[in-house]
Amino acid sequence: MSAERTDAAPRASVLRQVVLSSRPLSWINTAYPFAAAYVLTTGRVDALFIVGTLFFLIPYNLLMYGINDVFDYESDLRNPRKGGVEGALLDPRVHRAVIGWGVGLSAVFVIAMLVLGGTGEPWSWLVLAISLFAVLAYSVPGLRFKERPFIDSATSSTHFVSPAVYALAVAGAAFTPQLIAILASFFLWGMASHAFGAVQDVVPDREGGIASIATWLGAARTVRLAIAFWAVSGLLMLATEWPGPLASLLVLPYIMSAAPFWSVTDADSAAANRGWRHFLAINFVVGFLVTMLLIWWSFIRG
Repeated sequence: MSAERTDAAPRASVLRQVVLSSRPLSWINTAYPFAAAYVLTTGRVDALFIVGTLFFLIPYNLLMYGINDVFDYESDLRNPRKGGVEGALLDPRVHRAVIGWGVGLSAVFVIAMLVLGGTGEPWSWLVLAISLFAVLAYSVPGLRFKERPFIDSATSSTHFVSPAVYALAVAGAAFTPQLIAILASFFLWGMASHAFGAVQDVVPDREGGIASIATWLGAARTVRLAIAFWAVSGLLMLATEWPGPLASLLVLPYIMSAAPFWSVTDADSAAANRGWRHFLAINFVVGFLVTMLLIWWSFIRG
């Protein structure tokens, strides 16, 4: 009996670290864009909706963040933020398990999505391929887009926008100017969010020899760029049909969370973590408000 308990404890520890590496706090950020775009386009909840939502909820995040945690292990050791909801500090002994689970689970779901999606919208396969490539390219050695200033923010934004684009593509949506404006707004929001998040890591990233948009521009200029991206993101929503323009107001909490760090120095950049923690909380409130706007819009359209 004691031997069984001894064996079970390490397995539970490995499972816990695997789950932690997927950033459960962020699961909704990739599943929601897919689910909302698919339902609003098709008006139905079917097998592809369920499989796609589950994929972008857990396996996708495990693949994205797990690989990141494995290949960033050395630099994460120097980062006081790591080891919790803002990023796992994985025991090297579970690195292979994290990659194995991420790749294995993702492969099963991707195959199911390709089968369920059929061949009616073949370019949706390309969108999904780009999405998966962005997930891998951000962290894996040889590509490491996360160490290419500006490309890092664009790749990170692709992680969150591509599930929505895939849903629209596989559902056969018409890409009207208004829909393109929404996607462009979402993409700029993603770039702003990544850039602002990188500010708090300027010091540990430089010490670890990691380049980023924030280490290249400097903390203050990166904060200002993030605010500009959020502002333009809001302006783009003014080009959408009612009640879409109301969503332009939803960038204001993000701008307010970053504004206190307008002139933050590189040496004090870790202080931006306060703003980042506000950002994480704001996401849940804004997500709720976006949902209300989508419901309102669906009633108007119906």
